[in-house]
Amino acid sequence: MKIGTAEPNSTFLTQGLALATVFEKAGLRPIEVLEARSASIENAESLAKGDIDYGFMAANWIGRALRGEAPFTVPTQLRMVAPMNLGPMFFITPAGSEVTTVEGLRGKRVSVGPATSGTAQHARCIFTALGMSFDDITPLYLDFASGAEALRSGEIDAQLQCPIPNRTMNALDASFDLRVLDFAEGGLEKVLAAYPVYGCAIMRKGQLRGLHADSRQPGVRNVLVTHARQPAAEVDAVVRAIVGGAQELERLNALFTGISELWLPLRTKGESALSFEGVPLHEGARRAYQGLGLLA
Repeated sequence: MKIGTAEPNSTFLTQGLALATVFEKAGLRPIEVLEARSASIENAESLAKGDIDYGFMAANWIGRALRGEAPFTVPTQLRMVAPMNLGPMFFITPAGSEVTTVEGLRGKRVSVGPATSGTAQHARCIFTALGMSFDDITPLYLDFASGAEALRSGEIDAQLQCPIPNRTMNALDASFDLRVLDFAEGGLEKVLAAYPVYGCAIMRKGQLRGLHADSRQPGVRNVLVTHARQPAAEVDAVVRAIVGGAQELERLNALFTGISELWLPLRTKGESALSFEGVPLHEGARRAYQGLGLLA
């Protein structure tokens, strides 16, 4: 079983490794966790070609992949397996920066992630909702680790980071004084209204050394998807392993904290609770959730 994740030290990769541990303990077939430099995009393309069996994706990409909309060139029959987490996307600057809000990044050098990554797409979405574009900043297409080093050395003014904890962010926060940018009044509401696939994620005071108060940020729903061709019996077993291994996942990787809460809406909203961007549940996933009493 091959699971597509993302770049080294990324949230997808560390989550994928934890997931593999839980799957192996559940007796699923040998697991191979693969890196993907373009993360969500590459994973969707690899699923289409049959190169992987499951892939991590940000929920804002899955509808485009299903419909074959840019940057995807052909429709891919993606199917939902399970939500993985709802994590904050946030911009950081040096603590002494003159920039205090996301809107204040106009004219600044900003690391937005690799050009074809989900991170860069999130940056475009956030700026678009705020009436900005990459023309209003100097975008640098750096991965998380390179962006963190560039921020530390003063080569850039800000970096878009996403779900914490992650190794790169932990290391940077431990050795560098930084600031998490909030939105100007009404800014976050514009982002959430423009992109319903995002949710409001709360970064709690003290999660980072420079976070002196709770901070409301757009949160991306990261999900595990597969292809419609994947055997239903296997997908059923995968979902049961995730639900049954929820506590172990939380122990292995803090990004999974609260994962059990993410499938509870199935009980009140039905399948639509997990059918993000029009991507339906895989038949095997539906069977598993029903068998576990989470879906009528």
